[in-house]
Amino acid sequence: MNKIVGKEYLSEKIVKLEVEAPLIAKSRRAGHFVIVRIGDTGERIPYTIASSDIEKGTITLVIQLVGKSSEKICKLEVGDYVTDLVGPLGNATHIEKYGTVVCAGGGVGIAPMLPIIEAMSKAGNKVIAILAARSKELVILEDQVREFADELIVMTDDGSYGEKGLITAGVEKIIKREKVDLCVTIGPAVMMKFVALLTKKYEVPTLASLNTIMVDGTGMCGACRVTVGGETKFVCVDGPEFDAHKVDFDEMMIRLNAYN
Repeated sequence: MNKIVGKEYLSEKIVKLEVEAPLIAKSRRAGHFVIVRIGDTGERIPYTIASSDIEKGTITLVIQLVGKSSEKICKLEVGDYVTDLVGPLGNATHIEKYGTVVCAGGGVGIAPMLPIIEAMSKAGNKVIAILAARSKELVILEDQVREFADELIVMTDDGSYGEKGLITAGVEKIIKREKVDLCVTIGPAVMMKFVALLTKKYEVPTLASLNTIMVDGTGMCGACRVTVGGETKFVCVDGPEFDAHKVDFDEMMIRLNAYN
């Protein structure tokens, strides 16, 4: 069992938890995720590691309340314990000096984007972060992103903060302004789909971190399967990041609606 040592509400339905997990904190890299379970019969839920503190032996998870299982996790307080925590899982983000990297994060997808922004910056890239949300109160981790990004653009659907418009408008503005060597996008599937369509038009290499339904997280159940370049891939062991221009997002979105 892993003890919760910190809790913060980033918005009404988004909670940041700091959890004791010294071995995971030591070995995790940008892009890795964990599987969390609350209770002996609880659902297994994947969460990307937003950050870690090796000295404290903790990892940080950002959780959006969307159903019963996430509600159980969000109700935990400092001093409570997570029943099971498995990780780090998945493949780490490939980090190198590309040049100019646009990191487009939407909604709670901003959390897993944070360690990628940090790693890309430390590798010597010019990092332009574009954060998008429906409204001002749903923009999360802005200060933390600003610490590592060379430039930060905030987009809100209703115009209550930053620039009004969809994240694709922000991405296109940067592509038209200067040469972009890589785009990384994380967020709702429909958002990633349209970012990928946009960057494909401009021939900008793009990575998407997929957020499919998972059960075991080790490639055995097949629940997270997606089609990439005409081939079946498992997000948990082959991903979570793939060439966004090859992902069948329409199929992925149909599978994400399986439990609706």
